Amino acid sequence: MPQSATPHSPTPDFLVSPSDIETFQRDGVVLIRGLFAGYVDQLAAGIETNMSQPGPYAAENLKEGEGGRFFDDYCNWQRIGEFEQVIRQSPLGEVAADLMCSQGVQLFHDHVLVKEPGTSKPTPWHQDSPYYFVEGQQTISFWSPLDPVREASLRCVAGSHTWPRAVLPTRWLSEQSFYPDEANYMPIPDPDAEGMDIREWEMAPGDAVAFDFRILHGARGNLTGNRRRAFSVRLVGDDAHYVDRPGPTSPPFPGHGMQAGQKLRQDWFPTIFQR
Repeated sequence: MPQSATPHSPTPDFLVSPSDIETFQRDGVVLIRGLFAGYVDQLAAGIETNMSQPGPYAAENLKEGEGGRFFDDYCNWQRIGEFEQVIRQSPLGEVAADLMCSQGVQLFHDHVLVKEPGTSKPTPWHQDSPYYFVEGQQTISFWSPLDPVREASLRCVAGSHTWPRAVLPTRWLSEQSFYPDEANYMPIPDPDAEGMDIREWEMAPGDAVAFDFRILHGARGNLTGNRRRAFSVRLVGDDAHYVDRPGPTSPPFPGHGMQAGQKLRQDWFPTIFQR
């Protein structure tokens, strides 16, 4: 696997502004219009391949009696060419570096989430960070719909990346705790009932929500008559490092061989941008 950043076309100035950087640093979440606007068809083709040829982590996140279809899968960029091409050739890496205020950007993993029309299952409120074996102040996810979204858009709680304790990670289907040390986490809040500052946007295909791994986020079900295909990429910056968790992480990356405090290994998690 390549050890160095892959050249790509310069980032158009309109994609990220000083205001975007300030918002991301303060709130942990910002909308970047048009980040993948030139890559929607490419990503759509990759998602169709992913759904017809699921990877080992693919899941259908529906309980018995729930309507529709909620498909998700991750860690497929090495076998689905469209995903790797977009990750390496789009302005993604430079925009991530700008927002994180990082000199370098490493790829952590890709993630596909598809809610077919009539899918009642919401994406539960959660933070990504507790599920991962990486921590740092410089982390970022991009969530981009390939279909116009309004009701089924991503919802993020601004400022939740600064909370003193992480939110309890759970298994989405069983709703059981992900790790045995439940007391080390805060209970999952109800942001709507508690009047939290929820950010959500009506989005066009190729727009992207950028958010810190520690941001509390979720999404409603898709009760519209249209598909809601979303492509997400998770990236880390200069200060990110491996941490031990009290159980298998998601994604698990078996056999990685890393030790606590180490930067993520370059042959598995390549640098896609370096200043």
